[in-house]
Amino acid sequence: MTDRPLTPVLVGPTGVGKTAVAVALASLMPVTIISADARQLYRGLDIGTAKPDREALARVPHRGLDLIDPGERYSAGRFARDASGWIAAARAAGREPIVVGGTGLYIRALAEGLFREPPFDPEHRAQLGTWSASLEGAELVRWAGRLDPGFPGGGRQRAARAVEVALLTGHALSWWQREARDSGTLHPWYIHLTVPREVLHRRLAARVDQMLAAGFVAEVRRVLDAGVAPDAAGLDGVGYREIVSMLRGQLPEPELRDAILVATRRYAKRQDTWFRNQLRRQPSAVGHQQEQVWVLDATRAPDILAREIGDRWLKADG
Repeated sequence: MTDRPLTPVLVGPTGVGKTAVAVALASLMPVTIISADARQLYRGLDIGTAKPDREALARVPHRGLDLIDPGERYSAGRFARDASGWIAAARAAGREPIVVGGTGLYIRALAEGLFREPPFDPEHRAQLGTWSASLEGAELVRWAGRLDPGFPGGGRQRAARAVEVALLTGHALSWWQREARDSGTLHPWYIHLTVPREVLHRRLAARVDQMLAAGFVAEVRRVLDAGVAPDAAGLDGVGYREIVSMLRGQLPEPELRDAILVATRRYAKRQDTWFRNQLRRQPSAVGHQQEQVWVLDATRAPDILAREIGDRWLKADG
């Protein structure tokens, strides 16, 4: 993967300020922002997904927005294929692609590729499933470790998966995952934006209030009035599902704001935990001057962060 250009990947929990920093970077160098956000790809879901405003879209080319209608599905594999094309097109136009988003699976698919298992014989798979189910959890984990030296540990389901892949394919799951990583199209330089929890909670509260004042409820009502099912893909996201519940009489309106805020905080915590735990498992950025994961304090203004990122990026590129 070292023959691929190093690409900045701006990650962090919702509300930390990723988009603002990316747009500020555009004042320092020509960039194209690649959105790695599984919610911003839905047309008509603008307020609740915190899409960039018209001014930002006019100033900086964005890709990965408004790709499908609510109710449609979009996979991580499709994102990786599409984003590879957007990145190549940006470079061909003399612009620096910057991946920005909080959907870890999308970023992993782009950076590492996805493991595509070979077809399993149904009969052998069923027999193996019966055998695995007969084992105690600890014994199943021991089998997983014997069959896959790279098995990272985990519960019964993860162990059963490792055993199944190893016995039915002849290769350990960690081997397949390494093979998939070699198919990734991105050599990432992760910039992980973080702020103290109390700062993030204040930002999230302000964001929820801004969304509601901007017409978040009316946005959801328009989508439902257009015939989209209440449980459709897109409307199952944070904020949207709470408003759907309120519009259907399942959530009292006075409780809406707090319900959205609680769900948003939980979502942000899951995102931050994922990035803290997963990014450090990736191989180092061999041949480049900076560490592959740079944890950056995002309590400062976006333009200050952008200058700091730009300075380090130019040194690494030069």
